[in-house]
Order: sequence, then C-alpha cells, then structure tokens
Amino acid sequence: MAGRFEVLQDGAGYHFRLMAADGSLVAESPKFKHLKALVDGINAVRENAATGIVVDHSNKSRIAA
Repeated sequence: MAGRFEVLQDGAGYHFRLMAADGSLVAESPKFKHLKALVDGINAVRENAATGIVVDHSNKSRIAA
C-alpha cells in the first residue's frame, strides 16, 4: 500500500499530512488559506519528491542503508 495525503481543515484554513503506508507521519504542510492552494501544494510534493536530490547538512555523512 502506498502512502497517503490527509487533508485537514480548521478555523485558520487547510493543511495536509503525508502519511507512510505503515501510518507514520512523513511530513506536515504549513497552513493554506484556500483549498486550491493546498491541492497545488500536494501536487508540488508529488512532482518534486521523486526527483529531489538529497543534501546532507549533518556533521557526519552517512551511507544510506
């Protein structure tokens, strides 16, 4: 099963959570005033996640297992 985007609404607007297949939280968005902006944010994450590069700013570089 793939991860999922959960859309949430509160008095200040909308935000989304990206959840892994096991139910753990991967990422949470900032607040969006409009639902269209939230959908655009989800689409941006979908488009960029697969092609994004990894930049390691930690003190010690690690080799990914």
